[in-house]
Amino acid sequence: MTKRPEEIALMAQAGQLLADVFGYLDQMNLIGMSTLQVNDLIDGFIVNELQARPASKGQYGYAYALNASRNRVVCHGVPSATDILHSGDIVNFDITLEKNGYIADSSKTYLVGEVSPLAKRLVQVTYEAMWKGIKAVRPGARLGDVGHAIERHARRNGYSVVREYCGHGIGREMHEEPQVLHWGKPQTGLLLQEGMVFTIEPMINQGRPSVRTDEDGWTVVTRDGRLSAQFEHTVAVTRNGVQVLTLRSEERVPS
Repeated sequence: MTKRPEEIALMAQAGQLLADVFGYLDQMNLIGMSTLQVNDLIDGFIVNELQARPASKGQYGYAYALNASRNRVVCHGVPSATDILHSGDIVNFDITLEKNGYIADSSKTYLVGEVSPLAKRLVQVTYEAMWKGIKAVRPGARLGDVGHAIERHARRNGYSVVREYCGHGIGREMHEEPQVLHWGKPQTGLLLQEGMVFTIEPMINQGRPSVRTDEDGWTVVTRDGRLSAQFEHTVAVTRNGVQVLTLRSEERVPS
């Protein structure tokens, strides 16, 4: 379950390439684009510019380089030529990348055009909740500490945490042990050790936490039709705390 320093160094390389992918995505004017267009551009950038592999493509029979989850879609949204992004939407792009045999995983929720204050607030609190979880990571802490920090921040702001989906260990495989719940009780769960690498990826709902899966077998939506947002980073437990392997250039680790 733990990685050697040289393995974490390779994962950090993959993570920084993935950060570059989001830098490329940041430059797009998403209004009027289909989620399939975004997918195809990202797929080409990963393969042709970065000489890496979109790790989601072919995983579990999935045909695309990313998940595109818009508005009430919680996660696993499938890119489509008919799914057009409009001003006022929020959309999460969840992207994985493999380089030198190791995988990095990250996601970001984008505000498309002019977004309502209520939607902006959900996205901001979700981003903060992810960082609350990341800041709880250190040797000797437990996974329950991570989940508790995330859920406490969401609930204090009037939101709910999706419980059916969680973060996960990652390395040569996209999904490894442990499962990283985004809710929990302090000082419970797996003891964190130096060298562990996993994702933290809370899905926060505007309304109730209940979700369902659409008929396509992939797309997960809120049952009440209200908005959902998500952010994700791949992190490593270090001797003194945590290293964010997928940190983007515009981001700073909160103090």
